[in-house]
Amino acid sequence: MAKAMWNGEVIAESDDIELVEGNKYFPRSSVREELLEPSDFHTHCPWKGDASYFTLKVKGERNPDAVWYYPEPLKGAEMVTDRVAFWKGVTVTD
Repeated sequence: MAKAMWNGEVIAESDDIELVEGNKYFPRSSVREELLEPSDFHTHCPWKGDASYFTLKVKGERNPDAVWYYPEPLKGAEMVTDRVAFWKGVTVTD
């Protein structure tokens, strides 16, 4: 089972992982929603589309823009629909 952890807490846990460009995408339903805070940060991927981000809030600490997702993935990137990925110090293990 894959786990995403930050600041000593499990953020997400799932056996249903999509590996895309070296990043493990977790089902959105596997993420602890209470640890997410919407962010105004956005980026663009030429083949996946526009990404939106969440800031993690764990034990009184914040990790800005550490979680990303594609609200409307482009054609050909459907595998990331309703999934999130992590970076900025979030540890992802199998």
